[in-house]
Amino acid sequence: MESATNDLRIRTVLNRLETIVDAENAGIGVDPDFDLQTSNAHKSRCLYELAMLSRDITPEEMPKSVASQLKSLREKLAANAQRVAAHLEAVRAVVQLLKDAVREQEADGTYSQEQFRFGYQP
Repeated sequence: MESATNDLRIRTVLNRLETIVDAENAGIGVDPDFDLQTSNAHKSRCLYELAMLSRDITPEEMPKSVASQLKSLREKLAANAQRVAAHLEAVRAVVQLLKDAVREQEADGTYSQEQFRFGYQP
């Protein structure tokens, strides 16, 4: 009975994790209101729950019904990792553009704060 209950819990967490990963993969880069931080927190929670539920189970004891779901989830997580990495790289690029724009604005021919403090020296 306990084994069946644990199997159900594992499948429930896997289903929830798969739903979260699917939503994250669909939202990243498409939905400007997508909350990546919250999604990541939910994903981390599911992974933690899964680790706790399966900590005493050897791979041979893992329910066979879960194997195909784990394979599918592994593929979705690989795609998710690529999307998150691309998103973070895009964020870095935008931040660098903003930094460069601020630097250019500050270098508009007026004295910088340091030049003003120590006196202008051409």
